[in-house]
Amino acid sequence: MIARRRRTIAFAAAHQPKAIALSYALSFTATDPAALWAEAADAAAALVAGEPDAIANMANVAALIWQAVPDLNWAGFYRFDGTELVLGPFQGKAACIRIPLDKGVCGAAARLRTTQRVEDVHAFPGHIACDAASRSELVVPIVADGRLIGVLDLDSPSPARFTADDQAGAEALIARIAAALAG
Repeated sequence: MIARRRRTIAFAAAHQPKAIALSYALSFTATDPAALWAEAADAAAALVAGEPDAIANMANVAALIWQAVPDLNWAGFYRFDGTELVLGPFQGKAACIRIPLDKGVCGAAARLRTTQRVEDVHAFPGHIACDAASRSELVVPIVADGRLIGVLDLDSPSPARFTADDQAGAEALIARIAAALAG
């Protein structure tokens, strides 16, 4: 009985940082975008710390962003398979599974390796409408050690939803955890 209790305590101690990060992720306090993204980056870094599985890390970060950032109808990842983007972990409605690099906002972000902040997706040439309700989009490429890993994709039903602060915050979050998303 004592050995079992020790194992339980050791397990709890080993996983305590994740539990703290999870409870922190559920209680964001910032109201301005810059501070909110800073809190989200701290929580994301805590969630992925020490976890080698990229898919698990993407799943937790997608859920965290979904909970933290208001007015989203999709938040998630597309992974680069060497040829095209393939749907990864996300929150929101079912999505397009594969995106060629020459199509849509996600393809542009991956191909150019630059963030795409689009105020009106319906005006974006080659836009892929996975959800007709999406009006604006923010896509951040994920690059680790010079290698394209994929993209973080955020959609909103509101036109011009994403600000320069949102872009800077999302870019900082991804820069901070890119290695953990590479696997």
